[in-house]
Amino acid sequence: MSRLLAIVLVFASSLAMAKGGETSPLVDADWLNGNLDRENLVILDVRSGIDNGGDRSSFQEAHIPGSIYSSYTGDGWRESRDGVAGLLPPVASLERLIGGLGIGNDDTVVIVPAGTGATDFGSAARVYWTFRVLGHDDVTILNGGFAGWKAEGHEIASGEGDQPAVTEFEGTLQQDLIASLEEVEEARGTQAQLVDARPSDYFRGENQSPAARAPGTIPDSRSLPHVGFLGERDQAWYLNEDSITAQVNEAELDPGTRTIAFCNTGHWAATDWFVLSELAGFEEVALYDGSMAEWSQDSDRPLQVAKKGLSRLLDVFN
Repeated sequence: MSRLLAIVLVFASSLAMAKGGETSPLVDADWLNGNLDRENLVILDVRSGIDNGGDRSSFQEAHIPGSIYSSYTGDGWRESRDGVAGLLPPVASLERLIGGLGIGNDDTVVIVPAGTGATDFGSAARVYWTFRVLGHDDVTILNGGFAGWKAEGHEIASGEGDQPAVTEFEGTLQQDLIASLEEVEEARGTQAQLVDARPSDYFRGENQSPAARAPGTIPDSRSLPHVGFLGERDQAWYLNEDSITAQVNEAELDPGTRTIAFCNTGHWAATDWFVLSELAGFEEVALYDGSMAEWSQDSDRPLQVAKKGLSRLLDVFN
């Protein structure tokens, strides 16, 4: 019961701080509407084709006044290397991307997803994690995304949006927020907690992403599906306090133990990372951006699949 109470209080205080005028990991549309003219506030719309979220043309048709646009899938927030999709780009590349959007180190960044489904929240969570990895903590996510903003009747703008001047952004890598392949290999059987953010059928090995070479999950990991954290209300998708509390506690995770979230390409896992690290108050959470796309490349790495209600280890390459 004590762990459940802690999760509720952290989540509740998150929005409370936002309403009090200070940024927090998650803000609502009313807070953003009341802070549109706030100095050094940057509204970053990251809609893309994920979950029917749209693209630049959708942004041009309708967006939050004063916002700027950057495609989550097309502008370099993630990259492919050595056959592995979804990896964190080099710091220098991200500095150019962010500075090119006119975002400086003194800015407060509000990330706006489409708000049209559980998957597109991962876009905002992944960009949020990227800012935190670069040492920029003054960042938040609009709960409900653009769909929520629109559904709540706030002002809508159209056109190209703001075109800020290119500025300098300097990142300082926070290595503790990133889990490497080597750390994940060492984490199995140790005190670290591995958390699989994919839907349950992927965790059991009944479904498989094209990015992974084989079905299954990393042995000793726990299932914590990202989709369970969000729910639809008035045609927009929001993080749900009750489902977060129930799901995290059902997984029987220890908030004081280093936790590593993964999925297929480090997208869904960003939602788990955000919930556990920023809302549920876990002390040390990292994201394994290589995820199953990297783990499954080598036949020497074991995979766990479900068989007749039980879990067993299976060498899927033989």
